[in-house]
Amino acid sequence: MLPERWIEFYSTHGLVVHDPAMRWAYSNTGAIRFSEMTISDPQQVRAHAAVFALGYGAVVSVLRPEDRGRRSYGLFFRDDRDFQVEELAKLLHEVEAMHGGDSPNLTLAEIEALRLQSEGLRLKQIAAKLGISESAVKARLNNVKRKLGARTQSQAASIAAARRIL
Repeated sequence: MLPERWIEFYSTHGLVVHDPAMRWAYSNTGAIRFSEMTISDPQQVRAHAAVFALGYGAVVSVLRPEDRGRRSYGLFFRDDRDFQVEELAKLLHEVEAMHGGDSPNLTLAEIEALRLQSEGLRLKQIAAKLGISESAVKARLNNVKRKLGARTQSQAASIAAARRIL
């Protein structure tokens, strides 16, 4: 959680348009420490951030060709030391997962069963529509839950929708 005072300062002074981390996020993909960025900082955004105990930071940006310009990014801060390579890799993985880049490898059959269930069809109706048994439908839907890390079918549908699988 960022300090409230920093958020107010950053917003009041319109620093988002001058922030080298934001410029990096919109022109690159991957992960980088603020200390490694070579983008100029004439408004001293990073120096201002250090005053608010945000001296060390990293930016992660994710964009895949099939996303048609839809980008996800995150700015991360520490007050004690720079981010380690392993931490950057973990942050990148987490942003990719939120972006939908951590593909759960759902089969087309699993996606179809989930889509039909999210449209309100019951197991018996899904089975009839797909020409399979109810137990096969249950198996597909249970696989979806497992692959998406969901506890319920409703949660699985929400995760799939957020990742643009449905």
